[in-house]
This record gives sequence, C-alpha cells and structure tokens, in this order.
Amino acid sequence: MNTSAIAPLPHVHTALRYLEPTGDKPRSLEYEPQPGVPRTTAVYRDHRVTIRDVRPVASALSLEREGFQLVTAASRVKDFYDEEAVRTFYYAESASLLEELTGACRVVVFDHTIRRRIPGAADRTTGIPRQPVPRVHNDYTEKSGPQRVRDLLGEDASALLRRRFAVINVWRPIRGPIRDAPLAVADAQSVDRDDLVATDLVYPDRVGEIYYVKFNPSHRWFYASAMRQDEVMLIKCFDSADDGRARFVPHSAFEDPTTPAGVLPRESIELRTLAFYEE
Repeated sequence: MNTSAIAPLPHVHTALRYLEPTGDKPRSLEYEPQPGVPRTTAVYRDHRVTIRDVRPVASALSLEREGFQLVTAASRVKDFYDEEAVRTFYYAESASLLEELTGACRVVVFDHTIRRRIPGAADRTTGIPRQPVPRVHNDYTEKSGPQRVRDLLGEDASALLRRRFAVINVWRPIRGPIRDAPLAVADAQSVDRDDLVATDLVYPDRVGEIYYVKFNPSHRWFYASAMRQDEVMLIKCFDSADDGRARFVPHSAFEDPTTPAGVLPRESIELRTLAFYEE
C-alpha cells in the first residue's frame, strides 16, 4: 500500500510498547521464577504511532506483500471455549481456508491460544485465559521458525524444510465486535531486519525464540475496526523464502482512545499453523 492509498484511511493515534535496546540479548521466563529473579530482562518504552483502519482497502491486502489479510470466514464452531470442538472442527476449517487462500499444499495446525482481557491480571495467571500481549513482537525468528517444524514433524521435517514454508496465525474474535484491546499489525514492507531483536523464551523444558521490535518511525501500522466473530486476521509470522515477500509481521494489542466506556473486554482465539508449498 503506497502513501496515497493509506493517507485517507480512518486512523487513531495511540502508544505502542517497543523494546528499548540494552546491548544484551533479552530473555523472558515462561514460568514463575524464583523470588528475586526478574521475569524478563527486556526493557520497553511507549512510542506514539498512527494506526490506520484497513477496512476501506481490505480487498487489496496480501499475505505476500503486507504480510496480513482480513478475511470473512464464518465458523461452524459456536463455543470457542469447547476444546474438543476447536480441535475437531476449527482446526480443519482453518487448514482448508489457508490452503484455499495461499495455495499451500499442506497446512498443519499445531496449537491455539484463547485470550480474554482481565484488567490487572498477569499474562499467565493460573486458571484464566492468556491476556492480550501489549508489546510489539513477532512470534518466530529465523532460528525458531524451522525449529518448530523439527519439533512437530519429526522424521518428515528434513524433507519439508527443503520446501518453502510459512508460519501463519489465524486470529479471530470470540465475541465481536471487538472494541477493547484490538490487534495492530505492521506492514512487513515497512519493517527493517535490524528492527527485529531475537529474544529467548525460556520454558522449564526448552528455550524458544521470538522477535521483540525496536521503534522505527517508518513502521506503518494497521488494524481492522470492530472485528466480528465471522472475520479472521491472517498474520504471517515467518516465511522461509527470503526474496522480498513479507516474512515477519510485528503485531501488538493496543489501547484505542476512541473506545467508549463499558465495552466488553476483548476475547479472541488465535491458531498457529505451518503452511507448506510445492515450490
């Protein structure tokens, strides 16, 4: 999307929380640490940005160019808190949708996360869904994208990694329209490789890696206003092809200053998928 296309779009001004570089590789503990041990070594700083509403240009969005796409895709699942229904029906629906939209020859849905905002709750409070992530990040890195294939697909991984593949998130409101803590996504073409900072995610049994993101005033931010339950935002978090197409799409929940008081807290579900191509 060029400047003339995005300039007239409706927009909001708000703050996004970016990583403040410290010189050392950040790390975050994905479990309750010992007393006195910080949960993360990452330092963040809020930066004011403009976030534009993509609805007027939604039909022009491309996973290959911007790295995200807004799609109308109703689901037969009525209760997304029903684990069996999600894994039985929603996984299959989403795999079929991605095969149709992307031309992938195989799509593997490997997990999902439900988020429900509870004011004041920590991200991983026991017994409640995850909280929206209020930091600019991208879920996979040059290292962790291929590692996810190895972790999940065992003996098939070597052959599959010789093909092009992508990690694509399927993000949907559980209860819409979403006005509270909506999702912002960055145009991949506005993000420099140097903006992405590899960060260790330390679990009790393994170490993963994501990108936190340094501020760059060139970033172009977008959202879809009042997303409905029959809509999904597709977000490309990794692409093995390094040929100019979108590879990484930073994203974050944000506070919309135009949201009226009393709206329902955000509830959403995101699927993580591996899409493999013949090329």
